[in-house]
Amino acid sequence: MLILKRIHHIAIICSDYKKSKEFYTSILGLTVLREVYRDERQSYKLDLALNGEYVLELFSFPSPPARPSRPEAAGLRHLAFAVIDIAETVQQLQEKGIAAEPIRTDEFTGKRFTFISDPDNLPIEFYEV
Repeated sequence: MLILKRIHHIAIICSDYKKSKEFYTSILGLTVLREVYRDERQSYKLDLALNGEYVLELFSFPSPPARPSRPEAAGLRHLAFAVIDIAETVQQLQEKGIAAEPIRTDEFTGKRFTFISDPDNLPIEFYEV
């Protein structure tokens, strides 16, 4: 059996690097660990951390194809962040001009959650813990 310790990181390809970098750093508050431009691939690679832990790679490539989100397509469904207070999270997002879906309750856990979209319409979930 494989011995997996934890998820190391998630990689996202964006269509507008500047807009996505702003979203993930200024809106979501992830911190930049390293940013490099790979000339041979015409691509930025941005390593981002949450609470000091490396969690996300943001890539840019010239003219990436759009990822269908709705109707839901096969593949990665969404990225979810744990939050303490979902109502406070939604309020802070609204103050930054980000609209959230109505808060729902997970029928299996009783926990509240909501979704927003990143600049490329990738669903981002906030799940109250």
